[in-house]
Amino acid sequence: MKFGVVVFPGSNCDQDSVDVLGNILGQEVVKLWHKDHDLQQCDFIILPGGFSFGDYLRSGAIARFSPIMQEVIQFANKGGYVMGICNGFQILAEAGLVPGALLHNDHRKFNCKNIFLKPQTLDSLVTNQLGLNKALKIPVAHGEGNYFADADTLKMLNDQDQILFKYCDEAGNISLESNPNGSIQNIAGVCNKQRNVFGLMPHPERAADSLLGNQDGLGIFESILKTVDA
Repeated sequence: MKFGVVVFPGSNCDQDSVDVLGNILGQEVVKLWHKDHDLQQCDFIILPGGFSFGDYLRSGAIARFSPIMQEVIQFANKGGYVMGICNGFQILAEAGLVPGALLHNDHRKFNCKNIFLKPQTLDSLVTNQLGLNKALKIPVAHGEGNYFADADTLKMLNDQDQILFKYCDEAGNISLESNPNGSIQNIAGVCNKQRNVFGLMPHPERAADSLLGNQDGLGIFESILKTVDA
């Protein structure tokens, strides 16, 4: 499987994703510059975390208009797999590839810490190998991770099983206290209606190496590979 990791000015998690996919999981992976128009026949596109264009205006608002995003949008609309992590999630939302929006954290501070999240569905490429009972310890690093959607969109997300992850405590309890940013219904990740585009705020690529003492995020990438290769 060939992965493409898009690099925008201000991206800072692109190499983390490349290292996990290439060095740990042994996949073919290339970097794609934001001005390119060629996805290099990749099977799966990742929009990494960081501060694209310095988060000017809104996080992801300018990156959404980068030349390569024209190709990513077309790729996604044809059923191609795309995952946005943190800033990448913000870019996906700005591009309308996933429902909802990412607002400033409710406490108006930048969050950089380990949190826990719990898979909410097995019917997705990124969660089907995880199970629904275990809380995963994954880092977050964002100032605008407060997921918001209106009532109709929330109903759609719940009715169509599009919520991928929710914030929880170490025991897996989903509560106000376990919500690090004010996200509505503790939502930490969603997918589109067609289930080929995935957005999540936590950073699984930062929890995928034994040298870091935490491999809880590796299962998300392994889930992708096991499903596609099956």
